[in-house]
Amino acid sequence: MILQERVTRILKQPKQEWPVIEAETTDTAALYRSYIVPLAAIPAICGFIGMVVIGVSLPFVGRYRYGIAEALRVEIFQYIGQLLGCYVAALIVSKLAPTFGSRDSQIQALKLVAYATTPVWVAGVLNLIPVLAVLIVFAAIYSIYLYYLGVPVLMKTPPDKVVPYMVVSVLVIIVIWFVIGMILGLAGGAARVGGIV
Repeated sequence: MILQERVTRILKQPKQEWPVIEAETTDTAALYRSYIVPLAAIPAICGFIGMVVIGVSLPFVGRYRYGIAEALRVEIFQYIGQLLGCYVAALIVSKLAPTFGSRDSQIQALKLVAYATTPVWVAGVLNLIPVLAVLIVFAAIYSIYLYYLGVPVLMKTPPDKVVPYMVVSVLVIIVIWFVIGMILGLAGGAARVGGIV
């Protein structure tokens, strides 16, 4: 499926799109190559442009523009965090599945995490104007809703276990992204407001 079509469908008609996604056969490399890698680049590229061209507002200091090398280093680490975080989150979601009577499938978990993260990656365009990046939180809320719709379809979760499985796995995913963001932020020597999401 064409990238733009999938993005549009998962954002506009997720209830109809999750069964289509569930039935598709793919592997980790193909999913990364065709979907995760290009979409996860949106926040990084836009963040780079925003940091260098517009700059970030710092209280009591004013506007600070990053140098090209510094911004590139920060955004490369952010991008690596997105790619790594997606895989680790899917691994955890898959391993939690049997606890909630769900299917333990690494590829279905990766599809769930990747496609549910779509709104956050697309909203990464807001990083062009760093002060607007805080609005990405609304995209994150929609991502949680997409995740909620996708759990019973992709992971074959029984109806009475959907909410507990979703809540536990979303909390674990948030912790994972936070930890990866902190580690990569320290390794990168700087961190952009909003972490890796």
